[in-house]
Order: sequence, then C-alpha cells, then structure tokens
Amino acid sequence: MAVTEIYNVDNVKVGDLELNDNLFAVPVNPHIIHEIVRMQRAARRSGTACTKTRTEVRGGGKKPWKQKGTGRARSGSTNSPLWRGGGVVFGPKPRDYSFKLPKKVKKLGIRMALSSRFSDKLVLVLDSFKIEEIKTKRFIGVMNTLNIENALIVVPERDDHLERSSRNVQGFKVIPTAGLNVYDILLHKHIVLLQPCIGQLEERLLS
Repeated sequence: MAVTEIYNVDNVKVGDLELNDNLFAVPVNPHIIHEIVRMQRAARRSGTACTKTRTEVRGGGKKPWKQKGTGRARSGSTNSPLWRGGGVVFGPKPRDYSFKLPKKVKKLGIRMALSSRFSDKLVLVLDSFKIEEIKTKRFIGVMNTLNIENALIVVPERDDHLERSSRNVQGFKVIPTAGLNVYDILLHKHIVLLQPCIGQLEERLLS
C-alpha cells in the first residue's frame, strides 16, 4: 500500500497514512476519463435554443398575391421559410443533451483521476482545515503557506466558512466528498484532501 504524509495548515508534517491501492494506484484508461468528462459537460448544456417553424410564426394567414397573372412566383404564405421573418426549417428546439454511464464506470473514473494526481505527487492530505470566520485573507494565507496556487479542496461535509472564504480566489474550489467528480479533479492541479475524506472515499468508491 502507498504511504502519504499528513500535514497541518502550517505545512508541518504530523504523521503518515497508508492509502488503499484500489483508490490511489489504479491504472488510468484515457478513454474512460474522456467519456466521463464528455458526460459531465453534456449534462451542463442548457439546451434552450429554440426557433419557430412556419406554423408557429405569427400571421401569414392571407395569401400575399393571387396565384396567377402577377408575373411573380406563386406564394401561399409570408410564413414560408423562403421569406424574411418566416419559419425556420430544421432549426434547434429545446432538448436534453445529457446521457448516462454506469455507476461502476463513474466510480472507476474518479479512482483513475485520483490515482493520476497521486502518481504526479499532486495530492496533499491535511489533518484539518477550519476557518472560524469568513476571511478570504486567512484562506489565501494558508494556501501560500502550503505553496499551492490551484487546488480542489475536498472536505468531509459542507463547510460554509471555508467555501465563502475561497469563492473569490481564482483557481480554488471547495467540494464535499459526496460531490467529488472527475471533471473537477482534472480542472485543478492539486487535490487537497482532509484526512476524514479518505475513509469516506473508500466507502463510496470501493463498495
């Protein structure tokens, strides 16, 4: 089993921790990672683009001119797609772009993403990270002490003080263990895990 060091917010080593190889030493399959990222990005698409067909455009009930004798091409309605302001042929309609992948694949993808960051020595385990009051300056100070400029911070449960202290700092995101996903892992250079999150991840991803 892999062993990692545990630090406090003062960047002082406070212990060692054994990590499960099934969580942090999984061979990476780029195809699986790609499919999961594609799924997450597709789910975020709004899909609200909408155009009107000729039956939905207002007006157009009267025939513009008589069928014969004018010398012009025959026309039955100003709602025709050939007319300016008319309907659109095969235009976009509201739709859902999302698609699903098996739960086992999604869990495997998270384990692969974590393993990739761990193999690159970009995973840091902290014993705790508490901010007593909402202070962006305090958050920045801790990150500077840890020499981290871009990170996904994983906490055991939602921490309002920590989230609000970090939300205006570019390059950082605080997320509970239950919300950990492949896209956010790949979007950030470092992964900062609080020690209690390790057990939660094992329970969630290895069960």
